[in-house]
Amino acid sequence: MNFEKLKKLVASGNVPEVRRFVEDLLGAGTDPLKILNSGLIEAMEEIGEKFKKNEVYVPEVLMAARAMKEGVSILKPLLSSEQLGTKGCIVIGTVKGDLHDIGKNIVAMMLEGAGFRVIDLGVDVAPEKFLSAVSEHKADLVAISALLTTTMPSMKATVSLLKAEGPDDLKIMVGGAPVTKEFSEEIQADGFSEEAGTAVDIAKKLISS
Repeated sequence: MNFEKLKKLVASGNVPEVRRFVEDLLGAGTDPLKILNSGLIEAMEEIGEKFKKNEVYVPEVLMAARAMKEGVSILKPLLSSEQLGTKGCIVIGTVKGDLHDIGKNIVAMMLEGAGFRVIDLGVDVAPEKFLSAVSEHKADLVAISALLTTTMPSMKATVSLLKAEGPDDLKIMVGGAPVTKEFSEEIQADGFSEEAGTAVDIAKKLISS
């Protein structure tokens, strides 16, 4: 089955056509999991690569993610939660005291597009809420964002709590405008993403390690 047309429709952000094409594929007896992996997820992976190379920008990523989500919503009733989140579960959020979410939202969409099950806790998330979500959803990784220098101590407190009370094999990645690799190492995070384009690659490495 050639999924190139579906991938192009996702890349163009054409929501109605993605819906129609996915329904046509299902009507023709195509395996829903193949549509998910070879069509929708591959399309977002290609967008992610272009985003890293500055060949596409935030609006195109958001449009593609919206189209991809439309396709996934049609497939959801036909797939188990394990099939929908085949690469692992990631809890993501912006730290306590910080209300910025654009970067975090893009990372969440790209992680979802790459085949992860993403639990987005939103903004102003207390350390205890991160910990509770890890336990509830059996998360493999936590992605923590801070966009203000004044909320970096909250990031440190969150990482400390997750390291102390979370599962031994839990991985933690951090990012955001004021966050540096040196700071991430200082607070003992497992990974650091300088920008949204590399977040998926780092998440894959951390979860598979």
